Amino acid sequence: MNSLFIENIKEALISIRSHLLRSILTVLIIAIGIMALVGILTALDSVKGWINNDFTQMGANSFSIENRGMHVHMGKKSKRPKHYPTITYSEAMDFKQKFDFPSVISISTNASQIATLKYGSNKTNPNISVIGSDDNYTTTSGYDVFKGRNFTSNEITYGSHVVIIGSDVSSQLFKNNENPIGKIIAVGSGKYQVIGVLKEKGSSMGFSGDRSCVLPVNNVRQYFASPNQSYKIEVQASNTRKLDEAIGEATSLFRNLRKLKVSDEENFEILKSDNLAQMLIENLRYVTVAATLIGLITLLGAAVGLMNIMLVSVTERTREIGVRKAIGATKKVIKNQFIAETIVICQFGGILGIILGILIGNITSLVMNTPFVIPWIWMIAGIIICFIVGIISGIFPAIKASKLDPIESLRYE
Repeated sequence: MNSLFIENIKEALISIRSHLLRSILTVLIIAIGIMALVGILTALDSVKGWINNDFTQMGANSFSIENRGMHVHMGKKSKRPKHYPTITYSEAMDFKQKFDFPSVISISTNASQIATLKYGSNKTNPNISVIGSDDNYTTTSGYDVFKGRNFTSNEITYGSHVVIIGSDVSSQLFKNNENPIGKIIAVGSGKYQVIGVLKEKGSSMGFSGDRSCVLPVNNVRQYFASPNQSYKIEVQASNTRKLDEAIGEATSLFRNLRKLKVSDEENFEILKSDNLAQMLIENLRYVTVAATLIGLITLLGAAVGLMNIMLVSVTERTREIGVRKAIGATKKVIKNQFIAETIVICQFGGILGIILGILIGNITSLVMNTPFVIPWIWMIAGIIICFIVGIISGIFPAIKASKLDPIESLRYE
């Protein structure tokens, strides 16, 4: 059985070599179909990787407590956030003092989203976020201080006029590589000394943390106070595996701080750092299904083209088939030979299509600056699909070839 299989493969390779141009065109037909399928799905895997990377920069072991959820709008579907009572400064501080789970906790609040910062004659666009926070903000939010230093505990306690600015803010205010550390800038109507510059982090779905500045939280409470100002509590657990346990303890503690009964619903929202990423990836499932259907339709067209070429091949090789039958080849042998030939051609096309699909799909990885994606599942699926396509495309031409009359075939020209 094995020797017969190997012999069929050898004969298929000899036939492919003897009809090289036709074989190359057939391989390209299959390669284009597989390239479309693997390329689209590889690109989608790259997008998923980018989303995960973009939204989990804060860390897979982080979560936040807020007074509202996320507002997500995708296509015709929209998830509106629930609004709960504001989280007061005293509630946030009580939580920070009483939460004894091994973790790093920061408290922050948004003072403004449309601030303009000035230094001498230079000023930013009115799109700078002003954030009031403590000295743990950079840790829980995934930022690094690139120049200068972080806040000290005294600066937080006394609300000192110091500021840490984002990289975009620094480049707009301080031209010609001027060192911003120690300079006095205007944030709104107040004057602040720059003590640090955050490392560039890039944008996330249109929002750039580099266009922001961070002030001590008590300074914001004094100079940027607003009615019903709500605070955000960010928690970074020391161990990723204990994140759910940390969330459970945080939920229990904050319910107690808000004096909720057992039967009461929670009037706050706990958001994991990768919540939005998972929501977006879940919505990408529909895109994946659509892309798979498009790829399979393309492959179906390739299969029809392959079948047509194999039917032409049967006609061209009628005399050859007659000779084989005359020297003892059975219908089964002829049929297996043609099926083997289509399978070999499809596998060549599949391998070429997979290579091209991975390269084309990973153009997305280069654009989004994500790691090179090797879609092992789609590679294996591509090989299996090519095998199935080879059998389907080759079976009808093979049956036609096996039924040819040897005498009529021998005198066919």
